[in-house]
Amino acid sequence: MSTNRIAMLKERAEAASKTARDIAQKAADENRDLTADERADYDGALVTLKSVLEGIKITKADEAVIAQAKDFADSVGVADGGDVRARIKSLGLTVCDSPEFKAMLAGFPEGRIPSKGRVDSAPISIKSVFTGASSTSAGAFVVNERTDIVEMLGRKPLTVRDLVSKRRTTSDAVEFVQQSSHTNNAAVVAEATSAAGPTVVSGVLTNNAGAGLKPEGAWAFAVVTANVKTIAEFVPVTKRALADVAQLEGLINDELAADIAEAEEGQILNGNGSGENFTGITATSGIQTQAWSTDLFETVRKGLTLLRTVGRVNPTALVLNPADAEAIDLTKDGQDRYYYGGPSAVGQRTLWGVPVVESETQTSGTGLLGDFSKAVLWDREQTTVTMTDSHADFFIRNLVAILAEERLAFGVTRPTAFVTLDLTA
Repeated sequence: MSTNRIAMLKERAEAASKTARDIAQKAADENRDLTADERADYDGALVTLKSVLEGIKITKADEAVIAQAKDFADSVGVADGGDVRARIKSLGLTVCDSPEFKAMLAGFPEGRIPSKGRVDSAPISIKSVFTGASSTSAGAFVVNERTDIVEMLGRKPLTVRDLVSKRRTTSDAVEFVQQSSHTNNAAVVAEATSAAGPTVVSGVLTNNAGAGLKPEGAWAFAVVTANVKTIAEFVPVTKRALADVAQLEGLINDELAADIAEAEEGQILNGNGSGENFTGITATSGIQTQAWSTDLFETVRKGLTLLRTVGRVNPTALVLNPADAEAIDLTKDGQDRYYYGGPSAVGQRTLWGVPVVESETQTSGTGLLGDFSKAVLWDREQTTVTMTDSHADFFIRNLVAILAEERLAFGVTRPTAFVTLDLTA
């Protein structure tokens, strides 16, 4: 009966598949997209095909269960159609008719065992015992419950994008003006006492006595260009997998977007500027450096002084690798007390008043202190996920490429607003 049903289902599957292929082939031959009616017929054929394939799968599973039940019945000597009670009776007779059981009862008059009698029997050989722990016994009938839980490996927290300035751009390159030098000649000037103006001596304007000439400052500027870069990643997946596993597409989209975000954070901090890489903060020419000095706390404090006296900024964050942040948390004074309150401390961790931000992307043994508003990320195209079968020979192999990408530019507008800290003694 089931064989005939499978044959009928296969015929329906072939018909639905042929309908879909014919519609797609006609549109391809005429070099056009599917019409609305063709799209409806095509989608209907795919729905029918999926339903029929599911029916075939269920029918085959039923056949497998029936075959397993017959094998178990045969293993205990119960004829086809025997129910569970018959198998239990067969097991009981095996025990009662065994020589070991009869020898045990021979020691008691009339085969009756007194209430305080000691019973000791030799091991009784049983041909077959049903056990749920074995996949070849009753365990074969246990169907595992498949939940909708999919536990991924986990992601490192991404924190740096939240620190930098973010803007939008509609171009493939952005420019900003950066002051390259500043000479401050401001001074107190006496009131003019003579109508005679200043004179030029050797090409230099000289303030004669009583001329009242105001001093001239000197500023210089430079135009800096940051080109838009693309961060992208794709994975191949079969059309069958996308059709059969409803949550697969969402999982892939989320994981691809997360991969792009991780690469972005790496580029913001450590991009080396070569090829299509960003020029990240640590590779930007002109950022300051602070060597190790006595301990981690003193090193950070000296870096803070550099930012305020040279960079002319108040730092907004200290970015540390989790291993270095841990070293801060575990530091104790001479009486074995934690500097930062120990395990019961709550709230934002700060060092010299500057928030400490952990990032696994930050190199261990090196800290980055700065005013992160002076680093700007321009979004040209925020992360998008697209699908296509036009890659390589994917069309004829029923493969789909799922691609995630974003386009953005990055630049440090004031390099002296950052200082790298050597945290290794």
